[in-house]
Amino acid sequence: MLTTPEPAPEPAPAGEDLLRRLAPQVLGALVRRYGHFDAAEDAVQEALLAAARQWPVEGRPANPRGWLIRVASRRLTDQLRSEEARRRREETAAALTPRDEFVAPPPGESRAPAEDDTLALLFLCCRADLAPAGRIALTLRAVGGLTTAEIARALLVPEATMAQRISRAKRRIKASDAPFGITSDRPDRPDRPDGSDGSDGSAGSDPEQAREHAERLADALHVLYLIFNEGYTATSGGDLQRADLATEAIRLTRAVHALLPADGEVAGLLALMLLTDARRAARTAPDGSLIPLAEQDRTRWDRTAITEGVALVSDALTHTPLGPYQLRAAIAAVHDEAASDEDTDWAEILALYELLIRLVPGPVERLGHAVAVAMVHGPRRALALLALLDEDERLAGHHRLEAVRAHLLEMAGDRPAARAAYAKAAGLTLSLPERRYLRFRAARLAQ
Repeated sequence: MLTTPEPAPEPAPAGEDLLRRLAPQVLGALVRRYGHFDAAEDAVQEALLAAARQWPVEGRPANPRGWLIRVASRRLTDQLRSEEARRRREETAAALTPRDEFVAPPPGESRAPAEDDTLALLFLCCRADLAPAGRIALTLRAVGGLTTAEIARALLVPEATMAQRISRAKRRIKASDAPFGITSDRPDRPDRPDGSDGSDGSAGSDPEQAREHAERLADALHVLYLIFNEGYTATSGGDLQRADLATEAIRLTRAVHALLPADGEVAGLLALMLLTDARRAARTAPDGSLIPLAEQDRTRWDRTAITEGVALVSDALTHTPLGPYQLRAAIAAVHDEAASDEDTDWAEILALYELLIRLVPGPVERLGHAVAVAMVHGPRRALALLALLDEDERLAGHHRLEAVRAHLLEMAGDRPAARAAYAKAAGLTLSLPERRYLRFRAARLAQ
């Protein structure tokens, strides 16, 4: 620490993590006030660029969120006025007036709105009139702040395809002029013919409405899960983890759980995030290198988060219908409750994976199942399962499949093949910590 009599104040950089965290909040505030989702997103991007240029020079403002909202609001209003000037002045004035049911504070106000704009933005992006793939992609972009490339890798589709999905979804929202907010249009409280508000979590007596709300909630949970996964293990870059994304995903999932406390899958997802994020501190060495689960110092795991997660999933499994997030959380709980890697109950994990792949027979779930099979029945049987996954185009060229193959080959004693698989996996990942770890494993087998 500096000990000079009058130390110079520490400069306040723009802070990439702060800007990423504030972006969905600012976008939610603008959409709530003005509508115009597509134009609001452009205005927010301009405000973020302005912050990145100005804050390192002028210093970070006392209220960064208010600053961004104010600058983005100016950009948006200027854009709307320019587009509507002369020919539609009256319509422009109406469009720039905040909607009565969602009265917002002035742009410079520091107080938060009565409802969480980010959560409202989440449900807006998960509307039924959007294609399912478009809902998820747009929400990851607007709420999660992920790039198109990151979303494409997370969903195992080409980047060009992902860009088209996001563009179509934004055009659809712009054309529909969908209402923004949680109270009038959220999955847990649809309008009901009996006059009740649906606060018990039910979807009303209309089967079509119930189906629509169930789909929107499922999409919202899937998006939150993907945001958390990107935060827990970044798909690219020099850091293994993006703690801001993981923390935001947990915060939003808590908010959904508060709206739907009786929903077992919401509770299961929150439990899964808590049980997984509890290991964050032990996943990297001081130099940022990756530490695999089997080698982590379990005394560094967050026992408070583990206790909460175990309680959530235990209650959900006891009182609600079985769902995929509950099963994933149960698997995470078995890992977290084991005193050491040797004490892990792999037979129980395998049984849980057997249930999971019946509900969700996706490639990622089957990959995890193969690892559990190897730990219970040996690597050769698991390698046969990987041979089937080689035919799944969603995993073609994905480093995780090759990394698991390398681990199983190493377990089986085939060192040359394992070394080749590690090297191949290292060449496929865009994450520098993962690449270094995989190359280290390959080099160790070469000795």
